[in-house]
Amino acid sequence: MLDQAPLLNGVTRSRRTADYALITPDTFVPTPLPGWTDATAVVHIAPEIGARFTHYTAEMAAGSVSGGPGAGVSRFAFVAEGAVAFEDSPPGGPAGQTLGTGEYFFLPPAEDRRFTAGQQGAKLIVFEKPYVPSGEGPASAVIGRAGDAPGEAFQGDADLLLQTLLPAEPAFDMAVNLFTYQPGARLPQVEVHVMEHGLIMLQGEGVYRLGDDWHPVQAGDIIWMASYCPQWFVAMGKQPAKYLYYKDVHRDRLTEKPGFAGREA
Repeated sequence: MLDQAPLLNGVTRSRRTADYALITPDTFVPTPLPGWTDATAVVHIAPEIGARFTHYTAEMAAGSVSGGPGAGVSRFAFVAEGAVAFEDSPPGGPAGQTLGTGEYFFLPPAEDRRFTAGQQGAKLIVFEKPYVPSGEGPASAVIGRAGDAPGEAFQGDADLLLQTLLPAEPAFDMAVNLFTYQPGARLPQVEVHVMEHGLIMLQGEGVYRLGDDWHPVQAGDIIWMASYCPQWFVAMGKQPAKYLYYKDVHRDRLTEKPGFAGREA
């Protein structure tokens, strides 16, 4: 594992530029979650940094109840620790259905539902964005388990396993994926593309190229990549590296308003 820099020396691996940010756990600052009870969050990525989405980690005490994501906003949440139960009927299940560690859900704006943390509390990785409608009809709610998501060799490389957690359908304007690298595996190219990313390292370590810089990264680190930020990753160490990441998809950029507001009405 990489050594964390001692705070007394004023040193950190965290870095922010116009095109990317690397945010490491030694710099996390918790804040209350408006509309939630007995919950705090570390807001890693938000419009203030230049992003068109929000990425935060929610810490829910036992019995904590969620708040809503805001009008017109869809929410993806991955249960990193503990469990949550829906107060009303979730998609495909009865009210009170519980989701445990490694399970996740996506709720479009019309399907907003409250959920409550179990007796051990819960830790959630959350991505939210204003939903941009398409001509394909609204996105549907989704509940899944990461272990059930089929994996495929990325560009034919068996050492790169990509799991797609949301349907790759035009109704969905966000994608959330799990990417697992065997030690020494690397992306086959430096990528430069219109989608922006929010990413959390779940296990392992490696080196990430961001823009013109190379950064050592490890489990717990957060990365924001703006549109067209050059990016590349190689896994290092003795165990696989895995990260969960978000990107915006399936929308015509010329028919959307600039910035965070979505498309014209």
